[in-house]
Amino acid sequence: METLVWVVHIIVAIAVIALVLLQHGKGADMGAAFGSGSSGSLFGATGSANFLSRSTAILASLFFLTSLGLAYFGLQQHKPAASVLDRTTVPATTQQPAAPAQVPGQSSGSKAGDIPQ
Repeated sequence: METLVWVVHIIVAIAVIALVLLQHGKGADMGAAFGSGSSGSLFGATGSANFLSRSTAILASLFFLTSLGLAYFGLQQHKPAASVLDRTTVPATTQQPAAPAQVPGQSSGSKAGDIPQ
């Protein structure tokens, strides 16, 4: 089924490219507006859609649907792995490093021990 969707997708893509290249552009009438011919309208309504524009709209919709179908097939085949956050383990208790014991007779550089209590 996926192969059929791929084939339809590629054929529709080529057809959309061909139809877009065959169509008459909106900016092509600008030359006619400035004296080199006559045009129905400068930037106004273009009238009813012709066969090429309707065919392009239909093929573009079909292209969109086949793209969604291919995305669905891709999602079904490649299940995402567990998240990195799911795989990490947090220790139950975090232990603070013990403070180093002072050796008697060595000064730690602090005068706090000299204060009488």
